[in-house]
Amino acid sequence: MTYSRVGVVTGANKGIGLAIVRQLAVQYPNSPHNSGPLLIYLTARDKGRGEAAVKELLEDGQLKRSKALTRDGGLSEIKYHQLDITESSSIQSFAEDLKKAHGDGIDFVINNAGIALQGFSSDVVKTTLGCNYYSTMEACHTFLPLLKPSATSRLVNVASTAGALNKYSDEIRNRFLSSKTESDVTAIMQDFVAAVEAGKEKEAGFPSAAYATSKAGLIGATRAFAAAEKDRGPLINSACPGYVNTDMTKGNGTLSPDEGAQTPVMLALADLMGQTGLFWRNERPQEW
Repeated sequence: MTYSRVGVVTGANKGIGLAIVRQLAVQYPNSPHNSGPLLIYLTARDKGRGEAAVKELLEDGQLKRSKALTRDGGLSEIKYHQLDITESSSIQSFAEDLKKAHGDGIDFVINNAGIALQGFSSDVVKTTLGCNYYSTMEACHTFLPLLKPSATSRLVNVASTAGALNKYSDEIRNRFLSSKTESDVTAIMQDFVAAVEAGKEKEAGFPSAAYATSKAGLIGATRAFAAAEKDRGPLINSACPGYVNTDMTKGNGTLSPDEGAQTPVMLALADLMGQTGLFWRNERPQEW
């Protein structure tokens, strides 16, 4: 089958990621970028869980009622592909497969994969930043050249309001806001790790919070990355899905996964009027 548009969702076998895939299929027919059949790659680390997620969506009541999938006469097809963003070889392998299958490029990537670990220690911090910051940005750099050089192409990083800068000292907050490059943000992440290892993160102006700091870094790096790539075409933004009822929030969230999917999906499918490098929540740009 020939596809007019191709998208990728990482960490999509459950929770918000799975809901993003579902809502992409449901909402695509009404998108201004609807130009024909859409292929959505649902990616996950574990092959069994990823394939089970695709099977679940094929029988999903909402998708059946809306006749969103090609098997029901709709426009969207969902395929599983293995991807572990914490493994460089996995990112590269997927990128090579995308190049071979879609030589003219893909249209959007939604980086949803992430972790939230219990406790606070230098190991927790390094592991959390490794996935949520370093691996996500590696995925951005690897996938960006695959995106068509157009403002209808999108790269969306799922961040969090937990990354808001009101938790930091004025000095650290100003460093975030004045960061011009991704390297500037990475230097802040490195200083956070060093401060945690010394047991002095609070004295250094950081919260004792691995997940929140990783997401602050992701918001800052996404903003810098967008500025560096603004002439290439794709719009690059970060988004908070809200406080969603998922495993990550231990079932305490106030929003359903489908509600949490709305802003990332909007950033992938809507006409953004050229807006890039912003942090979004509730489908609107937010103060960081």
